Amino acid sequence: MNFKKNDEVQVTITDYTSEGAGIGKIDGYPLFVKDAIIGDTVIAGITKVKKNYAFARLVKIVTPSEDRVEPKCAFHKRCGGCQMQALSYEAQLIFKENKIRNNLVRIGGFEPDFVDAVMEPIIGMDEPFRYRNKAQYPVGNDRDGNPVTGFYAGRTHDIIANTDCYLGRECNQAILETVLSWMKENGVSAYDETSCQGMVRHVLIREGFHSGEIMVCLVVNLPVTSGFGGSGASDTGVLGTGLANANCLVEALRAIPEVGERIVSICLNYNNENTNVILGRESKVLFGQGYITDTLSGIAFRISPLSFYQVNPVQTEKLYGTALEYAGLTGEETVWDLYCGIGTISLFLSQKAKQVYGVEIVPQAIEDAKQNAALNGITNAQFFVGKAEEVLPEKYEKENIYADVIVVDPPRKGCDEKCLETMVKMAPKRIVYVSCDSATLARDLKYLCENGYEVKRVRGVDQFCHTVHVESVCLLSKVQK
Repeated sequence: MNFKKNDEVQVTITDYTSEGAGIGKIDGYPLFVKDAIIGDTVIAGITKVKKNYAFARLVKIVTPSEDRVEPKCAFHKRCGGCQMQALSYEAQLIFKENKIRNNLVRIGGFEPDFVDAVMEPIIGMDEPFRYRNKAQYPVGNDRDGNPVTGFYAGRTHDIIANTDCYLGRECNQAILETVLSWMKENGVSAYDETSCQGMVRHVLIREGFHSGEIMVCLVVNLPVTSGFGGSGASDTGVLGTGLANANCLVEALRAIPEVGERIVSICLNYNNENTNVILGRESKVLFGQGYITDTLSGIAFRISPLSFYQVNPVQTEKLYGTALEYAGLTGEETVWDLYCGIGTISLFLSQKAKQVYGVEIVPQAIEDAKQNAALNGITNAQFFVGKAEEVLPEKYEKENIYADVIVVDPPRKGCDEKCLETMVKMAPKRIVYVSCDSATLARDLKYLCENGYEVKRVRGVDQFCHTVHVESVCLLSKVQK
């Protein structure tokens, strides 16, 4: 096609990319149209032309899709967080089921009929808003030099000023506005990514859904060696040069009506690196304790600023409940939980297993896991620091610790190949794979099925409503020869 930038064309949307952009074709030539949904007929403005496809923006909706709804958030088109808020929730679930299915077929190489046979209905939410128990807000300046916070515009680091995200908890707005007021009144600067100057980089807020406890953590552009003291300290004594008296902040946060009394932890996290990584390695407490406590299915967890903890606790109980069901535990099994984090799945499994071993590369996460086991009086869960592909062979070959069931919950990049090889060598009866990226899940399932396993059940769980992301759980069984 002879399209060029800024051309405008009419096209009907018939599919989606994996990132949620609408796909329409003109004489077989695909256009990827941001913010368009299946069933829309739109006027699209070409933004970038490639040989075999083009990118476009939504200029005008000629005929809206039956699945199009009015988004709650006025910033949904600009913000990089909610790619699918204009799509009805029922249609979002269909999109996510199809995403898992298509990846299993296209990347995993499984037959469509087989995938249809093993896939179970996706688990959605009754109320798909206000579900995030954790939010990290970047802090910057507006054109007038006033501190602002919100979220980055899609594929940029430009902050869209917004203190009330509909995915976050209601308490976040009052907390953020209090922090911004404190910064302005005390001359506390916002961090500037270009110059690497300024003090406050991010505001992290966590809320326990069951406990109601709230943590507020400011990520500051200071080295870990910066000191801070008690009441009445100056802005050079509390938190380092350039940051005003933090006691004022503590008092202001604690005074927020109906919110302040639930704030049990106010922390600083130190990060003076020139990096996109949000949190530094160390945190210090300004008020209360260094953690909040919350429960999942009756199991208590201590959650610190650096703890990995699923952001949607309502769906996490369903996700881990599905994993526990798939594991098929009778009380006699030895289970390995790889990429165990702070032990959330491990402690779920320990209720039905004889013995659980958790492996995680992050030392602090393992310390948290051990503390969480002790907090719940759980004695049949043991945790090891290290790479799964290194810890597993050592325990298996040298100490003869085997596995009846292996559970994996890797990061988005999926399992390390050596980890997959070790799992195959250990030959557990069942493998339960929890995945936050169905593309890498499909890749890893292909390897496991080429090496003695077969897929028995797959189910999606919508952890991230109004985004393109979806969690999934898969059960594999050892093929009996």
